[in-house]
Amino acid sequence: MNKKVEIHELGSKDFKETWEYQERLFKEILDIKIKNRREEAGLETPNYFLFVEHPHVYTLGKSGDISNLLLSEEELKEKQATFYKINRGGDITYHGPGQIVGYPILDLDNFFTDIHKYLRFLEEMVILTLSEYGIQATRSDGETGVWLDVGTPFARKICAMGVRASRWVIMHGFALNINADLGYFDNIVPCGIKGKAVTSLNVELGQRKVNIDEVKEKLLRHFKTLFEAEFITQKTEV
Repeated sequence: MNKKVEIHELGSKDFKETWEYQERLFKEILDIKIKNRREEAGLETPNYFLFVEHPHVYTLGKSGDISNLLLSEEELKEKQATFYKINRGGDITYHGPGQIVGYPILDLDNFFTDIHKYLRFLEEMVILTLSEYGIQATRSDGETGVWLDVGTPFARKICAMGVRASRWVIMHGFALNINADLGYFDNIVPCGIKGKAVTSLNVELGQRKVNIDEVKEKLLRHFKTLFEAEFITQKTEV
């Protein structure tokens, strides 16, 4: 088992370019697993964790409903936003400036072979991080992600999640709203869930701008504890 995780800080990067980069890393891990099985080579599989901030983009999961995008192609251009139908689970979501997007690309054979547990650990990482800001977040039954005031008329989502898995290798991940422009969520039915709002950490803190790097450090600390991981020196990829 290799529990070392290489952290890549990508900065601000186009969604499609990042998606292609994820796919390369995902394929790299799968190829090693296939080679190990074929040749019994015993090679270790690597693990990665990408942090990125995307320009305005809407993405639709493979089981999503296109009607949950409320903009025409022309309106997307007017808002300087792009749209992609992608190969993760879940419905439609938005990524943009002021949001932390995290893409763990892991071989779960190095940790535990349980997708449900993996998603719960990602949620717990976010819940523990938000608690450090005095925000009481939780899960919502049957709805992946992290929420506030579940079970009340004021329920709102602060973190969306969606993953793809093959041979216990996972990609895609989570999007946590920190200083996000929530107006962009008005152009979709977020995650295909009607009648529930979306929020951002800065809104919950009374419009105080939040240091995104500080939040990333907290997320990584909790990830390291939950997954019993070891981090390799952070790398910046272009």
